[in-house]
Amino acid sequence: MSKIKVGIIGPGNIGTDLMYKVFRSKNLEMGMMAGIVESEGIRRAASLGVPVSTEGVKAIAAQKDIRLAFDATSAAAHVKFNGPALKEAGIISIDLTPAALGPYCVPSVNLAALQMEPDINMVTCGGQATIPIVYAVSRVAGAAYGEIVACISSKSAGPGTRANMDEFTETTAKGIELVGGADKGKAIIVLNPAEPPLMMTNTIMVRVKDSSVGLEAISASIDEIVAELKTYVPGYQLRVPPMLEGDKLTTIVQVQGQGDFLPEYSGNLDIINAAAVAAAEQIAAEMLAMEKGA
Repeated sequence: MSKIKVGIIGPGNIGTDLMYKVFRSKNLEMGMMAGIVESEGIRRAASLGVPVSTEGVKAIAAQKDIRLAFDATSAAAHVKFNGPALKEAGIISIDLTPAALGPYCVPSVNLAALQMEPDINMVTCGGQATIPIVYAVSRVAGAAYGEIVACISSKSAGPGTRANMDEFTETTAKGIELVGGADKGKAIIVLNPAEPPLMMTNTIMVRVKDSSVGLEAISASIDEIVAELKTYVPGYQLRVPPMLEGDKLTTIVQVQGQGDFLPEYSGNLDIINAAAVAAAEQIAAEMLAMEKGA
C-alpha cells in the first residue's frame, strides 16, 4: 500500500517522538528529519534509516516527494521561516508551535473542515486536552466563559515549551473561543516540579448559558468526545467527573503518554503529537483516495 511521505522540522524530543509515531502509521512514511545543527536527534533518525539534513526547512522544501511537514520548532521560526517556505513549496504544514498562521485544528472537533488547508495549527498541548471538553459542553448548553489550567511536569517542559509560554496562554485562550465555542476563554499553565513527575492534568471550568440542560446531557456529550479522543490518545481520561453547580461546570482530565519516545508522564507532549499525527493520517488518507480515484 502506498503512503504519503512527511518531513519533520525540529529533531528534538517532540520531533523524535513524532518520528516514532509516524513509523507505525498506516498512511504516513518518514521522508526526512531536518534540523539546523548536527544533534542527537539527527543522528538517531539517521541510524533508523531516515534521510536527514541540517539545512532545516530548506531541505524539506526541496524534496519533491514530501507532501506534509510537521513543524516542531518555535512560534517565531514558523512565522519567519518554516511556514512561508513550506507554503511556497506546496507542502501542507502541520504546525505544532503556537504560531497560529493557519486555522486551529483539534481533530476530535473540526478536522473534517480543515483537511486541505495549506497550514493548520495544532493549538497547544493544553488546547488539545481541554478544547474538546469546552466544545462538548458548548454544543449542548452553550458556553459564556471557558477557563483551563494545564498542569504539567516541569521535567516534560523543554526549551521549546518554556520559550513559548506567553504564546501558549494566548493561543489556547483563542482556541477555547474559536474551536471550543466559548464566548470568552482564558488559559493558565503550571509547571509542577514534583518528584516523581506527575501526569499532565487539566482543570476545565465552563460557565454554561443554559444550565437547565442538566448534568446528564452535558456528561453524555463529554463522554462522547472523550471516546473520540481516546481513539488517538489512549491515555486520555476523566480524572474527576463533571460537576455542575448553578451555571458552573467543572471537570478534570488526565493525559498519560504512550511512551513511544518520551516518558509516560509527558502527556502534554504526547497529546499534541498524537493529535498532529491523527490530523496527518486523515489528510494523507484523503490524498491517497484522490490519487486512487484519479
